[in-house]
Amino acid sequence: MKENRYNMLLNTTHQNKEHKQIIRELVGTSFTLLKTFKLKGVGSKRMIISQVSPNLEQIINKSSDINYANLELRTEGILIYINKGLENFTWVIPYPQLVVFKGDELSLHAQGKFVRFKNNNMVRENKTFLNKMIEQKLIYEERYNFQDL
Repeated sequence: MKENRYNMLLNTTHQNKEHKQIIRELVGTSFTLLKTFKLKGVGSKRMIISQVSPNLEQIINKSSDINYANLELRTEGILIYINKGLENFTWVIPYPQLVVFKGDELSLHAQGKFVRFKNNNMVRENKTFLNKMIEQKLIYEERYNFQDL
């Protein structure tokens, strides 16, 4: 998979300075320890993936294995971590591109891609985290006055 600044899906199996720089430029830095403590954490518990868009199918297990993902809040967006066997992938989503749908399932959309999560106890356990994610997105948008455009 060719990686560049416009491909916000990164193979992060091995640490890479270029990936860290891309992530920092797109979604900002990690929260400080104090801010993480005030937010009562910036990472979700793992959730079961029920479906992904066709352009993300190459990073999930094809067999009957259960696919999991975790989310991490950043100052200007989120990271979605997906494991495929021994490989790790990170989908980088800046807040202005993030769209969240909550219906029968939780669905996160951006950049013409989506991930849907099974609406089971794992999603319900992450309700506080998901509310925090939406709140951080609103704080970001207020800071840049996106609603006035």
